[in-house]
Amino acid sequence: MLEHLTVVRHPLVQHKLTLMRDKTTSTGGFRRLLREISLLLAYEITRELDMTSCTIETPLERMEAPILDGKKLALISILRAGNGLLDGILELVPAARVGFIGLYRDPDTLQPVQYYCKVPAELEDRMVIVVDPMLATGNSSVAAIDLLKKAGARNLRFLCLLAAPEGVARMKAAHPDVPIVTAAVDSHLDDHGYIVPGLGDAGDRMFGTK
Repeated sequence: MLEHLTVVRHPLVQHKLTLMRDKTTSTGGFRRLLREISLLLAYEITRELDMTSCTIETPLERMEAPILDGKKLALISILRAGNGLLDGILELVPAARVGFIGLYRDPDTLQPVQYYCKVPAELEDRMVIVVDPMLATGNSSVAAIDLLKKAGARNLRFLCLLAAPEGVARMKAAHPDVPIVTAAVDSHLDDHGYIVPGLGDAGDRMFGTK
């Protein structure tokens, strides 16, 4: 079992994260880096997938070889910024089932408001990885995992690019059974609920919007 919080300190992860933080990085560059870093983070978060074995024929002989077991894993993107991580992970696990949860943060209360939810069937039999680049207040992440547990999910992971201590604490209090994998835990949240020093709004930087 992964620890509640895993910070991936691989040199390539940290290098790419620094480039993403830089405000001069272009929209196209940010999007490419997010896809690349998601592959590296996905390697960490999928290290405990269930395995079995099957009999295959190599060019030389028959052998028992390891292969993934059980239902295909489910990737759940918290819209819209989660799609940047989703695209990269799907390159690594193209057979994964995909779901989407639409949440936006009320600018006054900082509480999540749901506007969409479509997730794969049989979540109770799948590892479910929830993806969102930023774990800030933790309110949206907690709300998304609440929805997934109601839908039957039992084996959950949360993958983000950046986290704030406040978001990590909120998630641990609400869902201590859900491990978090991230590239960094930053200093704090500002008065508007943004991660500091952070990298700005991940969705705006990925899609070129403001």
